[in-house]
Amino acid sequence: MNIYGTSPLLYNRVNFNRGDDMNFEVILAYAFGLLILYIIGMLLVVPLKWIGKLIINGILGGVALFLINIIGKFVGFSIAINPVNAVITGILGLPGVALILILQKVL
Repeated sequence: MNIYGTSPLLYNRVNFNRGDDMNFEVILAYAFGLLILYIIGMLLVVPLKWIGKLIINGILGGVALFLINIIGKFVGFSIAINPVNAVITGILGLPGVALILILQKVL
């Protein structure tokens, strides 16, 4: 007995919930939470991949425009590097540079 008049053995008889009775609702809630986390993760990853591809295409297109301007000095033509051409080469990449070349010769 202690000073409160209760036996320390009494605490051993109390039924504490140790998580042994995990029911279906809890498992379903965890699964739903994991599904939501997966969907949010995919919503964040896919635009980053698209933006990365746009940046790489833009850099390659800008380098191609620069090289065409350097080589074009000797032949007698050049392509202006402006926002419209940057967007075209950013979206299409090297085929965008070819499109700009064709449009410049046709128009």
